Amino acid sequence: MDDLYRDYILDHYRHPHNFGILEAPDARYEGANPLCGDRITMMLGIRDEVVVDVAFTGRGCAISQASASLLTDEIKGKPVDEVAKLTAADVLDLLGIEISPARLKCALLSLDTVSHALEERGNPAAAASAETGAGPAMDAATAAGA
Repeated sequence: MDDLYRDYILDHYRHPHNFGILEAPDARYEGANPLCGDRITMMLGIRDEVVVDVAFTGRGCAISQASASLLTDEIKGKPVDEVAKLTAADVLDLLGIEISPARLKCALLSLDTVSHALEERGNPAAAASAETGAGPAMDAATAAGA
């Protein structure tokens, strides 16, 4: 079963969904993990408070890039408020594999980046999500040496 999930992650890494640039995103943020060099820029197209389009660019390890690919699939078509409420557990469920403490920050970079993009756009739920979702997990990952 682990091999199936590893192949799934590698497929999203090698052929990421929604990889590219939105010409005029309504929300945009570049996130980075300075400890390992992962970088992701998330761009969201929002209409009537629904994420109608999403794209990302970046480079990094298979976990960070697969996580971004999976998360973009997950949020497309969802109301902004729902996206803002996503948690670290939701992203880890999307990945479907056990993530070591050293790789947790890689796995959660995409969620942290989306949360910041929404927060900068002025979505108050995103600030709360960053505090209760990716934020503590990212802090824990940093403490673990990720």
